[in-house]
Amino acid sequence: MPGTVVITRPRAQALPLAERVAALGRTVAVLPLLDITPLPDPAPLRAVLARLHEFALVAFVSPNAIDAAFAHIDAWPPGVTLAVLGEGSRMALAAHGITDDKVHIVSPADTAHSDSEHLLETLDLAALNGREVLIVRGETGRELMADGLRAAGAHVTTVAAYRRGVPPLTPELAARLTDLLTVQNDWIVTSSEALRGLLGLLAGMQRPEHDVVAKMQQQHLIVPHARIAETAAALGFTRITLTGSGDERLLAALQSRP
Repeated sequence: MPGTVVITRPRAQALPLAERVAALGRTVAVLPLLDITPLPDPAPLRAVLARLHEFALVAFVSPNAIDAAFAHIDAWPPGVTLAVLGEGSRMALAAHGITDDKVHIVSPADTAHSDSEHLLETLDLAALNGREVLIVRGETGRELMADGLRAAGAHVTTVAAYRRGVPPLTPELAARLTDLLTVQNDWIVTSSEALRGLLGLLAGMQRPEHDVVAKMQQQHLIVPHARIAETAAALGFTRITLTGSGDERLLAALQSRP
């Protein structure tokens, strides 16, 4: 009997996937390991978004960045190219009425690798030399995309659209984690930050007679990106399935489980 499928995405992105997993006949647990919250002061974000028409390219690093920004965007300016990292972000754009037939949207040519490295390989960097580029992201994040664009001669502005963080270790969360670790489950992990945060939470629950970190390391992880798989291996996980980007691949990995 297969165990529970634990979906660790932020809640807004976890719920649609949870419905599809349940449709496969699997038991699902939604366990957000990153809390996404609005910025305490959205004025800097609004100020940048008010001049979207000045940018040749606007890159969104995640669906959360899209949802947070489009709360302040009335209409997408014509002629401004969008760049996103994967299928989830394209779906988020579509939910706001932004599709390929209306706006030029660029994403990694290799759909199995939805990350900054492969987006940079897909973009026409020479055409961005001397042009204005905006990156919309969380308060913290990797600098690789910004560094790559600047190296190509682009004038890069970055703006935070939301705040993310690991949830606090409440008694309720500790009890839920303890329960999930009593059996072998499939954990869908789509963020290295969330995985590191999970082990940090478990370290706070650690007892000499109750090695919850070791129990977690024995669980099966399903991850969409090589970078997350590398993080997992470095953190002591050995049962890792790398699927490539997109919910379809995550679901296919679950269906292929014995």
